[in-house]
Amino acid sequence: EVQLVESGGGLVQPGGSLRLSCAASGFTFGSYDMSWVRRAPGKGPEWVSAIHSRDGRTYYKDSVKGRFTISRDNAKNTLYLQMNSLKYEDTAVYYCHLRRYGYNYWGQGTQVTVSS
Repeated sequence: EVQLVESGGGLVQPGGSLRLSCAASGFTFGSYDMSWVRRAPGKGPEWVSAIHSRDGRTYYKDSVKGRFTISRDNAKNTLYLQMNSLKYEDTAVYYCHLRRYGYNYWGQGTQVTVSS
């Protein structure tokens, strides 16, 4: 059974940093591209970043480029999102996402709130 468990969210002031983690199990983590997606209050899901399974190439939404860094540790079956210079508009529930055999998998999400 695929399981994705996010952690690391919290309340942070503008300009602050957080590091999100996603612990994966139930599949061969190192064989799949992984993504982070967020959902802000009253809005639909928004893709944030992705990382390729084999060569580690990374992709980012324009608004987070230069501030967020996605990474993975295939030995630990864990996906990360380092978020720096956080802004009010980064407030959202953040989910890690896997697409496997045509199915989408999500964790329960972790809340990130940027507020002074």
